[in-house]
Amino acid sequence: MTWIKSPVAIIVATQLLFTTGDLIARANMRHHPFVLSTFLNWWFLLYFLIRQVAMFGQLYVFSALQLGKTMALFGATSIVVVNALGILVLGEILSIQAYLAIGLVVLGFVVLSMSP
Repeated sequence: MTWIKSPVAIIVATQLLFTTGDLIARANMRHHPFVLSTFLNWWFLLYFLIRQVAMFGQLYVFSALQLGKTMALFGATSIVVVNALGILVLGEILSIQAYLAIGLVVLGFVVLSMSP
């Protein structure tokens, strides 16, 4: 029995959580050295908790759906979310060719999410 009403929503939510954690780590690891005290700060606890919640979401999806389709959806979602946040949060601009490739990923994501 599965409780998932919309696996795509859970996949997108978990990827947003993972990416949020990555942005927190990126912002803080730039200013702190890679030493034990860095990992005892409040931001690392927040980073760790966000990633744990995301991991439980992923495990739930893995337990309820086919592995191949799930991994493809996670991969496609990752590419789209990371590039969207790269533009919106970090101001990173890619080439036209890269955006065309991302568009193909989005198309693949739509086709996969609609397949039985």
